[in-house]
Amino acid sequence: MMIERRALAAFLGLTFLLDWGLLGAYLGLGGAWEQPASTLVLASYMLAPALVAAFVQRRVRRRPVKELGLGLRPNRWWLVAWLGPLALALVATGVGFLLPGVSFDPSMADLMARFEGIFSAEQMAEMRAQTASLPLHPFWLSLLQGLIAGATLNAVFAFGEELGWRGLLQRLLAPLGFWRGSALVGAIWGIWHAPAILLGHNYPEHPVAGVAMMTIWCVLLAPPFAWVRARTGSTVAPAVMHGTLNACAGLPLMVTHGGDDLRIGLTGLAGFVPLVAVNLWILVTGAPELTNDAPAPESPP
Repeated sequence: MMIERRALAAFLGLTFLLDWGLLGAYLGLGGAWEQPASTLVLASYMLAPALVAAFVQRRVRRRPVKELGLGLRPNRWWLVAWLGPLALALVATGVGFLLPGVSFDPSMADLMARFEGIFSAEQMAEMRAQTASLPLHPFWLSLLQGLIAGATLNAVFAFGEELGWRGLLQRLLAPLGFWRGSALVGAIWGIWHAPAILLGHNYPEHPVAGVAMMTIWCVLLAPPFAWVRARTGSTVAPAVMHGTLNACAGLPLMVTHGGDDLRIGLTGLAGFVPLVAVNLWILVTGAPELTNDAPAPESPP
């Protein structure tokens, strides 16, 4: 198999042009990452790879968009896509407690401190009162909400990324093999996040170092996503995985005291540990073969 360089260049060029241009326009018009409008900008940012992937698939590759993995044929690996991110978040939480200066703290004092620069004193007081009145600790409520949102609303927006990364880009880089192809997808995926990271997304305390951290994290994350894509034969499954991962990302911060955004949480060093373990498991058990043709899903159990 040969890499389709024209399709690859078109996808990367248009995706980065649209998304980085979008953030540039938002900032140029006076927008800021702390403003509510940034949520809409980020949602649009996530949808662009799907739009570009569909365009490249139809106009450049001259192939049907359905080949990018739009099928829904459930098998047991869909459960892995849905529940796997929760397992990663829980393990990252536990690993974080092992780091120097980090401890278990259900008071959420550190998490509340992150919001003090965003909300007024009255709003913070109301937030604390509402938290205290909940029947369960917010950690458990957020866990349940994360599983629901991850497979529904979050998955819709995550599909915007996944149709691009796992639907088209992974297929275009299939000639490199599973590991090299996944690593390159992950590196591109991480660099794509760079403008948002520099503005304070995920690593508000260390935005510059955060770009490198996010890129490494995406490189570690790409093989499990590629594995799910291959085992399910669908791009929707990685979208559920991506959506649930985003929904569960805040769980470690809700019960952790100490540390910083480079060390704790899913995107910190603590989150790297379970991802390394998953990659080793894929290496030992055997990585699936990637092709640039529509893959056939594994038969349901």
